[in-house]
Amino acid sequence: MKISVVQPDIIWEDKSLNYQNLSRLISPLFNKTDIVILPEMFNTGFSMNPEELSESPYGETFVWMKSISEKGNFGLCGSYIVKENMNFFNRWVFVSPGNEVWHYDKRHLFRVGGEDKLFSAGKSKLIFSFRGVKISPYICYDLRFPVWSRNVEDSDLIIYAANWPEIRQNAWTALLKARAIENQCYVAGSNRTGTDSAGIRYCGESMIIDFLGEILSSARTESDCSVSAEISLTELSDFRKKFPVFNDADDFTINTKR
Repeated sequence: MKISVVQPDIIWEDKSLNYQNLSRLISPLFNKTDIVILPEMFNTGFSMNPEELSESPYGETFVWMKSISEKGNFGLCGSYIVKENMNFFNRWVFVSPGNEVWHYDKRHLFRVGGEDKLFSAGKSKLIFSFRGVKISPYICYDLRFPVWSRNVEDSDLIIYAANWPEIRQNAWTALLKARAIENQCYVAGSNRTGTDSAGIRYCGESMIIDFLGEILSSARTESDCSVSAEISLTELSDFRKKFPVFNDADDFTINTKR
């Protein structure tokens, strides 16, 4: 499978301009990749304005994603603000050229940025299969919580959609590598670049990492671009058989009530 990570400079709270910019970045990937991965809140930036920016689960952003997925013949994913049952969610959505749709609501809300005051936390992990690859998604701050990210169902690919600031760039790279190594799987991290309305700069450095923690492909810090890499389930399976760390893993249960 070939996967591609798109790294945009997100225009603050302007969905129309972000659709245009993302379409420009994505169109060269049409019929050339299997999955296109977008960052967290790719259509607005990391906004704490859900009252004005939220959508229904199948609103305009979902429609735009579905159209791009159909035209490009790939799965398309990323997070945006959804309102459902009077609650706001930072929701990661995956659409495909067929009728397959999956979503994951961000579990660990970024308290430092006030996200926990405005959004509802997700209660469930997600694992699904697309074109033979088992995928688990997470969103930004989730990356800091290895127990939640623990690969207990043999995911082949873990995806992190993020708005990760430049000031914490070292943590971004280190934690992505750690999640790949400890979970014996491929990891893709999609981050934005540029500066938001509060003057926060984002580090970019979107990347695809293999099960050994080696970076297969990465984007430059300031680049508005996409990067791609091939992942091999055969190589992954062979490595897991040669080095079966999960045979010695600790059993645990996650309490999702809080």
